[in-house]
Amino acid sequence: MTIQGIPASVVGISSHPSLYFFSMTRVAVAILRRNGKLMVCQRRKGDRYALKWEFPGGKIEPGETILGCLERELYEELSIRITAVGRVESAISHYDDGGLFEVAYCHVSSFEGELQNNVFHEIRWVSPNELASMDVLEGNAEIIARLARP
Repeated sequence: MTIQGIPASVVGISSHPSLYFFSMTRVAVAILRRNGKLMVCQRRKGDRYALKWEFPGGKIEPGETILGCLERELYEELSIRITAVGRVESAISHYDDGGLFEVAYCHVSSFEGELQNNVFHEIRWVSPNELASMDVLEGNAEIIARLARP
C-alpha cells in the first residue's frame, strides 16, 4: 500500500488502519561554499546510491542534534570543523527503493581545516549550474535547482 506514492507499513494499529508509520532516516548535510562554488561528494562504488553526487553529511544518531551530527560527519568525512552555520532548511525525500529521508540542509558559512577526502569516491568544488547537470541524489534535485538560480 502507498500513501501519496510512498510505501507504507502498518505498525501494530488494528483499530485505526488509516494511521501508518514510516521508517524515516534523519540526515544532516552541509552546503559548503568557496569562491562561488559548492562542495559535492561522490558516493563510492558498492554503496547505496553508488556514484551519485551529494552534499557531505550523514545520518543523525539517536540523541544527537542536527549540528552535532554535522560536526561529527564533516570531521569524519572531510577532516574539517564547522565554525558557523548561516541557516538550516529541511525537506523530505523518497526514493524508489523505499528510502525515506528527512534532510536538514545546513548552509555552512565558515569552516576550518584542510579538506581531505576520507570516505568518498571523489570530491569536487563545482558551480551551482554545473551541479544541476551532474548525476545527483534524486532527493537533492529541488534544493540544487534553487541553488542554481541567480
